[in-house]
Amino acid sequence: MKSLIIGGAGFVGFHLIRYLCNEGKQEVIVTKMPTENISMTENIQVLNLDILNRDKIVEVLEQVRPDYIFHLAAQSSVALSWENPALTIDVNIKGTVNILDALRESGIKARILLVGSGEEYGKVLENEIPIKENNIPRPGNIYAATKACQNMIGNIYVDAYKLDIIMVRAFNHIGPNQSPKFVVSDFCKKVAEIEAGKSEAVIKVGNLNSRRDFTDVRDVVRAYALLVRSGKPGETYNIGSGHAVRIKEILDIILNYSKVAIQIEV
Repeated sequence: MKSLIIGGAGFVGFHLIRYLCNEGKQEVIVTKMPTENISMTENIQVLNLDILNRDKIVEVLEQVRPDYIFHLAAQSSVALSWENPALTIDVNIKGTVNILDALRESGIKARILLVGSGEEYGKVLENEIPIKENNIPRPGNIYAATKACQNMIGNIYVDAYKLDIIMVRAFNHIGPNQSPKFVVSDFCKKVAEIEAGKSEAVIKVGNLNSRRDFTDVRDVVRAYALLVRSGKPGETYNIGSGHAVRIKEILDIILNYSKVAIQIEV
């Protein structure tokens, strides 16, 4: 089998490449932006691709002719989505439509996984917990809104064009090589800098009482691989641990590993 990972230069792409190569025993082709780098020991083919360039997507699909497509390319920062809504809409909505249209017109019978986010659910009522996939999305930020739109478009392409699409809403995932834009890796980076004497022994934080569902990224990519093999077309699947953890608990665990005393400033 042949898998194409679109947008594989990021945090999740690194782990998905490794999983598919080591566990899936299949041929893996990965795309990245021309400005990005992918450094892997695995035997993979790497292609440059900007998903806003529809013609280039067609070229890649014709060249690779994949069995499975993992669509990871996205503007995934909530903070950046507030600063640059237009970019977030272009990449997350227009980019996805470009990929789906290119696949539709190519006639290639590939199954595609569209990666969404638990952020799509937004404001959740008490009687809606635990969140089921048929819960009403109430996105509360630009990033979440674009991912909710991606999900709706995916459903339309399944019904109208009979594309083989599986959709996921992944909740918070953490693990090695994650950007410090995200809370757990940010805490770890700050502790490491303090231990190295590069920063004062103070970590400034926001609301530590927030609760989030955290899953190891290596479990998340395993779920992605299982879903492209066994998921039902047109269905959306939640991916998470099913348990909410207070941010303070995460920080306490990290501080317990620290070699120095660190002050927390709210």
